[in-house]
Amino acid sequence: MKTRLTALTFVVVGLIATPLLAEAPPQKPGKWQIKMQMEMPGMPVKMPEVTTSVCVTEEDLKDPQSAVPNDPKSDCKVGDYEVDGSTVRWTVECPSQKMKGSGEITFNADGTRYEGTMEMNLDGQEMSTKYTATHQGACSK
Repeated sequence: MKTRLTALTFVVVGLIATPLLAEAPPQKPGKWQIKMQMEMPGMPVKMPEVTTSVCVTEEDLKDPQSAVPNDPKSDCKVGDYEVDGSTVRWTVECPSQKMKGSGEITFNADGTRYEGTMEMNLDGQEMSTKYTATHQGACSK
C-alpha cells in the first residue's frame, strides 16, 4: 500500500505541479508553491499535507503532456484537458497502476493563485485531493 501511495503522490504532484493546458493558459510562468491534501475513505489517520515548489516555464505552458512525470515505470496519460475561462479540467489514466481520475483547478483573475480538486480511483480505492497554489515570482536558476 505504501508503494502505491508513494507512486500516486508522485503522479498527483507531477500532474498539479505543472500546467494541464492545451490553449491559452490562465497560469503565469515562474515559481509555484503547491499545497496538496489527500484523503482516502477508511484511512485511520489523516494524511499529512504535502507542500512542494516547482518552476513552470513558458515551454511547460505550451505542452500539457509535459505534466505527466517521465518515470519509465509509469504509463500515465493526461487527456480531455480543456480550458474554460480561468478553469482547467482534465482526466488522467495510468493503466499499469490501475489508476484513473479527473481534476479541475480554477485560477484567480491574474493567474497567480489556484485552487482545485482531483478525484482518483486506484484499483478500487477512492481518493480525493484538494490543493492550492500560489505564484512565488521568478524561478531561481
